[in-house]
Amino acid sequence: MTQIAERLARVRTRIRTAEARFGRPEGSVSLLAVSKTKPVAAIREALAAGQADFGENYLQDARDKQQALDPGEARWHFIGPLQSNKTKPVAAHFDWVHSVEREKIAKRLSEQRPEHLPPLNICLQVNVSGEATKSGLQPEAVPELAARIAGLPGVRLRGLMCIPAPAADFDAQRVPFRQLHELRESLVQQGLDLDTLSMGMSADLEAAVAEGSTLVRVGTDIFGPRQDQPSASREGDHE
Repeated sequence: MTQIAERLARVRTRIRTAEARFGRPEGSVSLLAVSKTKPVAAIREALAAGQADFGENYLQDARDKQQALDPGEARWHFIGPLQSNKTKPVAAHFDWVHSVEREKIAKRLSEQRPEHLPPLNICLQVNVSGEATKSGLQPEAVPELAARIAGLPGVRLRGLMCIPAPAADFDAQRVPFRQLHELRESLVQQGLDLDTLSMGMSADLEAAVAEGSTLVRVGTDIFGPRQDQPSASREGDHE
């Protein structure tokens, strides 16, 4: 077993243990391996170990990896800040976008999604901690935007994503995740079909599972310490 396979096994055990501890159905929480800045060889190792979903922040870095692999070999999630001039290749080459925070971006993704592909899965990024340096919608702005983009033809609004501020202990970690969970529940009660909470990373995935996460984003605990990123601005951690 390779080192990456061993790390994947440990992370999966953490997820299954947290599911059992907090009364979640087994298999209700999926794992997104955050492969940003990692070489394609590392992704191949993870694929061989049964990992299918990979998260990327930097478009060109991701496209290089996608072109090195067979089409359909992996499911690709764009999890970084997305500028208007990058929406077309993301719409064409990704399965998910977790970081939508503007109607303009959602509309461009919808319009630019190739017709032969299924709708692009998207999540709205919510700034649950109110940090000035973090992207994301303020919680009170989410219902209006969600209602406006829910019917766009080329995308499917799946749920919400957050990157909360680091917290000192487990109980404190749970607070922003609970806020996001409650926000999704309120949107569901308003008639939106949302099934995804993209929340929880290497340091706090147990707290996220406790509060209803359906997808945790883990990078360091699978691939090891990050390398220098490609030439792009770094804005917050996503793993």
